Amino acid sequence: MKVLIIFGTRPEGIKFAPIIQRLMKTKEMDCILVNTGQHREILDQVLSLFSITPHYQLNIMKPNQTLEEITSEMIKKIGEVYEKENPDLILVLGDTVTTFTGAYTAFLHRIPVGHIEAGLRTFNMYSPFPEEIYRKLVTSLSSYHFAPTKKSKNNLLEEGIPESNIFVVGNPVIDALLDVTSRPYTFPSNIQKIIENNRRIILVTTHRRENFLKLEGIYLALKQLLVDFDDIEIIFPVHPNPNVRKQVQEHLLTDNINPRIHLIDPLDYECFSHLMKHSYLVITDSGGIQEEAPALNIPVLVVRESTERIEGVEARTLQLVGTDKEKILAATRKLLKNPSEHSKMARILNPYGDGTSAKQIVTLLKSLEKKI
Repeated sequence: MKVLIIFGTRPEGIKFAPIIQRLMKTKEMDCILVNTGQHREILDQVLSLFSITPHYQLNIMKPNQTLEEITSEMIKKIGEVYEKENPDLILVLGDTVTTFTGAYTAFLHRIPVGHIEAGLRTFNMYSPFPEEIYRKLVTSLSSYHFAPTKKSKNNLLEEGIPESNIFVVGNPVIDALLDVTSRPYTFPSNIQKIIENNRRIILVTTHRRENFLKLEGIYLALKQLLVDFDDIEIIFPVHPNPNVRKQVQEHLLTDNINPRIHLIDPLDYECFSHLMKHSYLVITDSGGIQEEAPALNIPVLVVRESTERIEGVEARTLQLVGTDKEKILAATRKLLKNPSEHSKMARILNPYGDGTSAKQIVTLLKSLEKKI
């Protein structure tokens, strides 16, 4: 069976990596890899880490493109690859424009689609934007749905997806994370110096489009935490998006900036993963980190108004705190002042898998070959 895997962002590359590695060792599978180039430079770092070389580099991205332009260009170039390769199955993952165009173009070519990380929902079409609608559209376009949790499966069932086509497999991001953090690693000197200060590290990321007008509350909370606690260091890899950088400049890069907040460039996946492992807690609006940090027993405060990772909130590996300064401060102070509260949150079993997702998915693909 010829399986074509399409990806374009760093999270897709990370989550697909353990699946690709297994498929490449499976004699029954001919695996074709397509990189749309949506996050070309930072995705290349991930692919190199896992020794993965795409067969196609589409290099879609150009300066100042609109989503409409990106989508139309992807459909055209992806279609050309499908025509040439004529695969039996397309695998897409998650909720990006690459995911949507890969699935939609497969539909136009009458090629079945398998969707990994299927069934995530916030039930708010504009949060996260545009990812929530991409998820729903890709569900409609897919034949096989690899859901990370039972809740994701139930979301799909409620939308009329046949149970026989849904498989609960966990999330392969845990496979990748456990692999990378088990490897020996030496931090860059600037990060190593912070770790050697022996203070509790709070790791922060913000990048969500729907948060662009709400970042002030998050950043003011960070400043106050540094006043309240002299035993913390905040490490904040700042996303390159100009909307984020502008507000970091306005609210954090002031003349009286505290030396215990470290505004640094984005880190590669390996460094970031090991830094999570050394952190006391994570404050983030990222989706993937909500799954990853609990696998390392690190509590997560989610600075968003809603999350598609409801399982983590219900299990209490995550706490949804929004973007209000006072709510963020209250939740963070509780974890910093009460070690027992931190321990309780850190010890909870991660609902997103145990590191065997890739093995389960490849086994299922073999069994599906007769149906395709």
